[in-house]
Amino acid sequence: MHSYDLILTLTGGLFGALVLGYVTQRIGLSPIVGYLLAGTLVGPHTPGFVADAALAEQLAEIGVILLMFGVGLQFHIEELLAVRRVAIPGAIAQSAVATLLGAVIAHALGWSWSAGLVFGMALAVASTVVLVRVLADNNDLHTQAGHIAVGWLVVEDLFTVLALVLLPALFGPATAGGSVYGAIGLAAVKVSALVAFTALVGTRVIPRVLDYVADTRSRELFTLTVLVIALGIAVGSAQIFSVSMALGAFLAGMVVGRSEYSLRAASDALPMRDAFAVLFFVSVGMLLDPGSLMESPGLVAAALAIVLLAKPAVALLIVWIMRYPFRAALTCGIALAQIGEFSFILASMGRELGVLTAEATNVLVATSIASIVINPVAYRVIRPVERWIMARPRWRAILDRDPAAAGPVGVPRPERPGDPSHRAIVVGFGPTGRTVVRLLRENGIAPTVIELTMEAVRTLREDGVDAIYGDATRPETLEAAGIARAGTLILGSAGMMNSADVIRTARQQNPRIRVLARAAYLRDVPSLKQAGATSVYSGEGEVALAFIEDILDHLGATAEQIDRERARAHTELVAGTKA
Repeated sequence: MHSYDLILTLTGGLFGALVLGYVTQRIGLSPIVGYLLAGTLVGPHTPGFVADAALAEQLAEIGVILLMFGVGLQFHIEELLAVRRVAIPGAIAQSAVATLLGAVIAHALGWSWSAGLVFGMALAVASTVVLVRVLADNNDLHTQAGHIAVGWLVVEDLFTVLALVLLPALFGPATAGGSVYGAIGLAAVKVSALVAFTALVGTRVIPRVLDYVADTRSRELFTLTVLVIALGIAVGSAQIFSVSMALGAFLAGMVVGRSEYSLRAASDALPMRDAFAVLFFVSVGMLLDPGSLMESPGLVAAALAIVLLAKPAVALLIVWIMRYPFRAALTCGIALAQIGEFSFILASMGRELGVLTAEATNVLVATSIASIVINPVAYRVIRPVERWIMARPRWRAILDRDPAAAGPVGVPRPERPGDPSHRAIVVGFGPTGRTVVRLLRENGIAPTVIELTMEAVRTLREDGVDAIYGDATRPETLEAAGIARAGTLILGSAGMMNSADVIRTARQQNPRIRVLARAAYLRDVPSLKQAGATSVYSGEGEVALAFIEDILDHLGATAEQIDRERARAHTELVAGTKA
């Protein structure tokens, strides 16, 4: 019966998330809204099918682990250092204001200060998923404002990790009969031991294990290895060091993220994270009791005011004071005006420690849904506000700043030419790819090579060639290679699987890119052309043409005759592929 309940909960939860996630996506909202609403519909507070909340919560634990692993995997200190002058003080000030306001309001309503602090911290941290999605949808992810917002979010994520460490020390059973400072000191010792152990294993053991597994060229084994590392360190951190599994997962992600396999881990192993993350949002949505919201409308309104008004106001003011353009300040403020996954992680820990009540979680879920719905809509006012300011010289003189005054902002990336005509991406570094790369470099075109053999990637980097370790069929790999700013994509690997998928993905990210593809057989040419290849060269066809040229040359044909017969044979071969 238990296994049947598990399957029923999985099916019902995922089906509801699929339907409502699709609907919310189609109407321009984040699918997270759909996942949360799906959880509410299959939860105990609404009529109809009711999923097993206990099982959903257990599955959601895996979602939390994989979410935190993904945060660690994508955490790059360079992103923070590039905007540290504004992101660090800004995130500290905004988090402090939101936490303090949340605590004061909660205490005024009769809550304890400890509950108010946890509630305020949950209101302070924005959703990574929503922020990146909103910035990307509006082409602002790689702008000055986008870099500031992402760096700001990195600091908030670090605060969340710190809170996950401190909450058990402050409010856990260990503090019941002893000193709070002693409990915090013991927690600090355990965390330090975990960090030291993870760093030792991460630099000595994990890279070697990933090397051995990568040499097998098996995607399944590589995915399994990454998941074992994530779950193993997370569970070990709880069992051995008595530290939260979320922190262990974050450290595991940082370890893998610092290795040369970070991109492949993100593209191959983390789709499972997305599935379990959906279950996490569904399990949170199951906690929402729409009826009880009517009992505390003032608290919901106050929480929304903190998220939608106080947080963006603080962010806007700090970015503007740091002499960034007004548009960058407004963009950061609005992009950060929402809460999501980490708020729920903090709320879950608060409930486990007996600090937060069901009412607090209910308010946080409602606030998250409302803020995620409003955020993309609010983002659309940025350009009209900017145009209004630009049209009024007096306001422009007061509000807008010289972009150069704020200093250089950006995320360090490999040095790549800005002109797409001088950039080419080469998939595969076999004999063909090696020759193509050499000819590109000799003719002043900068190549970026995508390769699944780590030894080849290391060799290329030592030779000063931009190289990416990853699977070209994954959109993340093409994005990391800079497909959006490349002029040519060359698929040079023999017998490459899913070439058509690579071409379609490349066309989606860069419709103007020129794609040169290699096919093993003439019968493969039409499908690659249909996928969007500019030119397709078949090994089978080129061999036939070479044979014709050699025979005619041996018989004494002139160069003009050879060229004419070669062209005719080429036409016949191409026509044969259309039959």
